[in-house]
Amino acid sequence: MVFHLLHPLIQEALRERGIEEPTEPQKMAIPEILEGRNVLIVAPTGSGKTEAAMLPILSKMLEQGVEKPGIYVLYITPLRALNRDLLDRIRWWGERVGFRVDVRHGDTDKADRQRQSKTPPHILITTPEMLQAILTGRRLLEHLKELRWVVVDEVHELAEDKRGVQLSIALERLRHHIGRDFQIVGLSATVGSPVEVAKFLVGNDRPFKVVLVNFTRYMQLDVVRPEPTQEDYKLAESSGFHPDVVARLRIIKELVEGNRSTLIFVNTRSMAELLGFRLSYLFGDLPAAVHHSSLSKMVRISVEDRLKRGELKAVVATSSLE
Repeated sequence: MVFHLLHPLIQEALRERGIEEPTEPQKMAIPEILEGRNVLIVAPTGSGKTEAAMLPILSKMLEQGVEKPGIYVLYITPLRALNRDLLDRIRWWGERVGFRVDVRHGDTDKADRQRQSKTPPHILITTPEMLQAILTGRRLLEHLKELRWVVVDEVHELAEDKRGVQLSIALERLRHHIGRDFQIVGLSATVGSPVEVAKFLVGNDRPFKVVLVNFTRYMQLDVVRPEPTQEDYKLAESSGFHPDVVARLRIIKELVEGNRSTLIFVNTRSMAELLGFRLSYLFGDLPAAVHHSSLSKMVRISVEDRLKRGELKAVVATSSLE
């Protein structure tokens, strides 16, 4: 097992998280990153790529020390992938072992930007576009002189358009500014030519290692068209809903009650509201809520947190929750 290679504080945090066994990308990537190599991790979504990159980096930070004020790690990700789950995870790991973690993108307010300039985080999560802006500033650029590690998430997305070219140029400018190279780790979904993507990531003349993990995820897919039961007809008569509608709502209720948590995806915001209303009307004790982009940020965050804590068993959502 590779976790024994990590700093004792990281091992303690893993136990606290209840993580006992590494995933396949973690098994293969952690030793390579600890050795200081540039690494491209190619693996499916949900396979633990973020931890495969960040845990060995945090371990090296603990071993080498971060005495001087400055930004030691840049975590670069497209804005689309910059979600609360990613932020919460990286923040938890960093702060659990004593490092400041912060995020900077187009929506970061002025007060937070000033705070970051005065007291830089050890780990800064940002976007390729914001990195361009950072390079034109004075104070943050000075803090980046301590940079040791760069993690680039969703490399496959960036490699396909002009943002990738801009990022490559920005990383070269960073190397020129700090006067030395840094270790770079890329995270990517499955790509057709991983070696070419790795060359794009680190530069043609720099060594790299590709960690390629392929595994099949099995899923059970059922197509159900329920027939109304006698109880459904009774409930339809008292509620005013069509019996077919009641039958479908009953099936959804049974699925929700039979699982720890259930996401119910619909195509439109109006359908999310309608289905949420019908479920609460027929089954008032069912802990379910609605999530879509027209709801306020505060409401969406509340729904996500309640689902994570187990207070909700179901969320009716559009693609806003994907």
